[in-house]
Amino acid sequence: MSFDPLALAREIKAAQDHALAIAPVTARHPAFGLSQAYEVAARVHEARVAEGARMAGRKIGFTNPAMWAALGVDFPVWGRVYDNTLVQCDGGEALCRLDRYVEPRIEPEIVLHFREAPPQTRDMARILDCVDWIAHGYELVQSHFPAWQFQAADTVADNALHGALFIGAPAAPDSLGPDLIDRLRRFRIELSCNGVRRETGCGENVLGSPLAALAHLLDVLADRPAGEAIQAGELVTTGTLTKAYPVHAGETWSTALDGLELPGLRIEFDA
Repeated sequence: MSFDPLALAREIKAAQDHALAIAPVTARHPAFGLSQAYEVAARVHEARVAEGARMAGRKIGFTNPAMWAALGVDFPVWGRVYDNTLVQCDGGEALCRLDRYVEPRIEPEIVLHFREAPPQTRDMARILDCVDWIAHGYELVQSHFPAWQFQAADTVADNALHGALFIGAPAAPDSLGPDLIDRLRRFRIELSCNGVRRETGCGENVLGSPLAALAHLLDVLADRPAGEAIQAGELVTTGTLTKAYPVHAGETWSTALDGLELPGLRIEFDA
């Protein structure tokens, strides 16, 4: 290697901790690929755990193919969600300060929480059998690489651009009615800013459905060290159902879901 993974991990962690912009790693090290990027991300994770952070689960990034061309990627990636990046939205509302994030964007998503470790499978029913609750959430993503210019390996090293995850009220799968696998594919979500609709998305936008996105992650993790497999008690946020929109102080974003009995969320952004 022409680069030091530990030094890169320290640089990226400092950018995350202090809201700093840095040059893409791939611009400095053209040979930097996905395997090296996941190694750097693992070293950042080790440093966070050493500081006392607890991993709450995973995020899947770039599950919406409609975003690939604009971002210069063509496959999903994954990162980690921590207890200190996870926010429960009491009453379906949240307030978020933006000063700790770099070029933040908002992504409405579906979050799955696992009662037991899911098997590697493309059988949606088997995956759903391992889920004890489902929720609607927002992931706040960010880019420490100026103007969102990067390669996929850069994003992997930077924890798949994860900033924070805001989660609404959870619901047990059996409380969401019959044909849930199909409705997770067909439901629609309206995303608005300051009362003006920005986009209507749907479950199919994330690799076919949130469960299909999870199946993809299981395939990817099967080629990773055994210790990185999804465990009982973890959550996975399955990717944005719309485009990712830049957010600014003074804005209030809200959602409404149709076809899936989960409440919408309202989040206000402050400087």
